[in-house]
This record gives sequence, structure tokens and C-alpha cells, in this order.
Amino acid sequence: MIIRRVRATDAGAIAAAVSSSLEYLRPWMPWATLEAADPASQLARVAEADHNWEGGLGYVYSVLTADHGTLVGEIALHRRPSDSSVEIGYWIAAAAAGQGYGTSAGRALTKVALALPGVDRVEIHCDAANAPSAAIARNLGYRLDRIEERRPETTGETGRLMIWVRQRLAH
Repeated sequence: MIIRRVRATDAGAIAAAVSSSLEYLRPWMPWATLEAADPASQLARVAEADHNWEGGLGYVYSVLTADHGTLVGEIALHRRPSDSSVEIGYWIAAAAAGQGYGTSAGRALTKVALALPGVDRVEIHCDAANAPSAAIARNLGYRLDRIEERRPETTGETGRLMIWVRQRLAH
């Protein structure tokens, strides 16, 4: 697997992966719409990701297969200016789900996040019904910190947001 900063040239592959995965992603990802399956929409999103990267607000990476460089998803770090934590968000295309891409990418970005200056905690947020995302958090050694009630944003959500946490180890 390869993880690298998302590029404008990825827009078409991202749109195709989203398009082929809409039914798989829709229950958990409010952004999983027909618009997100459009290359022009993804090109605009990548430009926004570049702006956020340069501003230190967020870092979006493409997740690619090592053998052919096929895009299988994305993973991102989202900084929280109000505290010393970052959130990891990810999605993997339906055809690549269950093959370890999410866990491997999450492991790599957890290491990167905990090495960032001023970051002492990394979080993964997912709905209580999103078993695949919760499994990734558990496999990465995150602990369930709390469950917050919130209004469901998708058809698959229960409104119970799990907050998984991994702390920086004291030296």
C-alpha cells in the first residue's frame, strides 16, 4: 500500500471509486452522493484539501495499491485548533474493503499524527452501527473514550457517535 498527499490528478480515480461504492459508503458518509462521484466535484475538493494543507488545518492522503497504484480510498488528518488532538477520517472503496487498507493506512497516520508538535491525542469518530470503522479503531489500539448522542446524518447511523482515542505515550 502507498499513502501520499492527494493530488489533482487523483480526482478522476476518486470519483470512480466513490461512484462504484456509493451504496457501500452512503450509510456512513454524508458526502457519499452523486455529486461526489463527479470528477469536477472531486477536483474542487482536492483544491480545498490543498488549501487546508497549506494552512495546517488538514491533510488528505490517497490510499493506493502498491502493485498498480490503484486508488482504493482516502485517509485524512483533521486538526482541532481548540485542543491538542487530531481526528483521523477514512474511507475505503467497496471493492477493496476488508483487505487491510484502512487498518494499514490508519496505523501509518496514527504514527504521523502522534509525532506532530503539540498533538497528544488522536481520535477516530464513527457511528455505533459502523462495525467496520469501529473494528479498525480497535485493531489500531484505540480505546473507546465515550459515546455522544447526535442527530443521524445518514440512513445507517443510530445517532450514537463513538469517540475512539489513542494517546501519545509519555517519554
